[in-house]
Amino acid sequence: MLTTRLPSRVEPYKLAARAEHLEGLMALDGFARLTDEVGAQGGDCRVWLDFGIDAQGRRVIRGRLEAELQLPCRRCLSPLAQHVESEFLLGMVTSDALAAELPSTHEPVLVENEQLNLLTVVEDELILSLPQVVYHDEADCEVSRDQLTSGADAEAAREPAASPFEVLKRLKGKH
Repeated sequence: MLTTRLPSRVEPYKLAARAEHLEGLMALDGFARLTDEVGAQGGDCRVWLDFGIDAQGRRVIRGRLEAELQLPCRRCLSPLAQHVESEFLLGMVTSDALAAELPSTHEPVLVENEQLNLLTVVEDELILSLPQVVYHDEADCEVSRDQLTSGADAEAAREPAASPFEVLKRLKGKH
């Protein structure tokens, strides 16, 4: 069971040179952009990171993360527990020009002043791994299918549709 807290900043080149492995927890309430996206979260994100140098001499981070999030249902907006996980391969770069040279299998991560903000990296990966839409099962949702239609649309849906040939008949009668 992971209990160690990961630091928010690391020196990734040193970690890669020593082929270090980091694993630990990051508090979900520390991710401001995630909160803006899906609301306040409690608990922790579990993170595993392997720093190294690949066969082409690129400094890379192989990572995995898992978290239990409370995401809003798109129908009723009530929270719904969702397990989110992601595996990723990051290539460390110091500029956008170097990022363009990375193969498509690597996501670029910008290292500034030999420091890497792990909080930002993990938050980015967590946001990228969010499901597109989240819904309760219809039986569990506070909003029923009938409540999803409103106003004139609901009235029109109850009336039988006019025959498309009615319009043609009227047009033909005017000539």
